[in-house]
Amino acid sequence: MTKYFKILLVAIVAAFTVSTLSACAPVEKLDTSSYAAVIDVRTDAEVATGYLEGAAHMDIQGPEFANQLATLDKSADYYIYCRSGNRAGQAIDYMKSVGFTGELVNGGSVSEAASQTGLPILTN
Repeated sequence: MTKYFKILLVAIVAAFTVSTLSACAPVEKLDTSSYAAVIDVRTDAEVATGYLEGAAHMDIQGPEFANQLATLDKSADYYIYCRSGNRAGQAIDYMKSVGFTGELVNGGSVSEAASQTGLPILTN
């Protein structure tokens, strides 16, 4: 190996090691007690495959979604998740459009939300 190649290789390994160690560092869990509710906006079939403990189920594609949201405090903070984060984002956009003013957090997928919050995934 040439001297230049060895230096480059050492730099790449060092950069990879630092980024890998940073990615593996413990992540502080989100305190869900600061949210009025954790909301799962997936379909019934998706929820049957696993959901976060204590999550409220409000299917964004279901006919009762708007009525379910109408029962919530619009000034409170909510943590919302789905299968990928897409429908959670749609739910947040809708909630804002109907006057929700609290913090609305997109937790992404059920597995991402479990990782962020530390809540276990339960199945029926």
